Amino acid sequence: MTQTCEKPSASFVPAAGAPAVEWRVSGGLTEYAFAVAEMEARASAIAEGAARELVWLVEHPPLYTSGTSAQPEDLLDARFPIHATGRGGQFTYHGPGQRVAYVMLDLNRRSRDVRAYVCALEKWLIAALELFNIKGEIRDGRVGVWVRRPDKPPGPQGEIAEDKIAAIGVRMRRWVSFHGVALNVEPDLTHFSGIVPCGIAEPHLGVTSLVDLGLPVTMHDVDVALQRSFEEIFGPIAPA
Repeated sequence: MTQTCEKPSASFVPAAGAPAVEWRVSGGLTEYAFAVAEMEARASAIAEGAARELVWLVEHPPLYTSGTSAQPEDLLDARFPIHATGRGGQFTYHGPGQRVAYVMLDLNRRSRDVRAYVCALEKWLIAALELFNIKGEIRDGRVGVWVRRPDKPPGPQGEIAEDKIAAIGVRMRRWVSFHGVALNVEPDLTHFSGIVPCGIAEPHLGVTSLVDLGLPVTMHDVDVALQRSFEEIFGPIAPA
């Protein structure tokens, strides 16, 4: 069933005059443990009023992460390091060619509504994909953003095949968000076969990327789209 977040129950644009969100892009590959430590420190500083909100764009070396709902049987082949994390969700893969955006926003100053916040993240990703003429959609019972694949075999009941192009996993501390979203630009999609991604095992549901869909985009192209669509939903940013 198609789900809609066109009218979320809360607005995440801050009040007029609020400081712009810091926008940071890291080159190369960022080690996951380092990223988690940095996020936790920054989230605490934001909660204490000692730092601005931050969106931090990174790429990771190949690894798997397990969320709070991860099932051991969904780890099929532990070919990469596995990191247990406090974010919501199940198993997912991170690696080169995937844009991970860690989003540290103070919901005390926006809206204390986690469901609406996740909805706003989905809207952000969908708006960014629209800039590449990709129609991203969300589904009841399946967190993240999906694209229809009528070119692939249908499901057992004739369902149109769909692939996940972006994942979402968030955590809150004192109503400051961290962790965030992962958008597949050009990762090695075979690495997802080591897990049941997000617990989704139906044969007509898979994983895709922008390049897999035939768009020869660069990571910089994606960053520009993410920045533009972020401001429409969450307010102004200021590059680091």
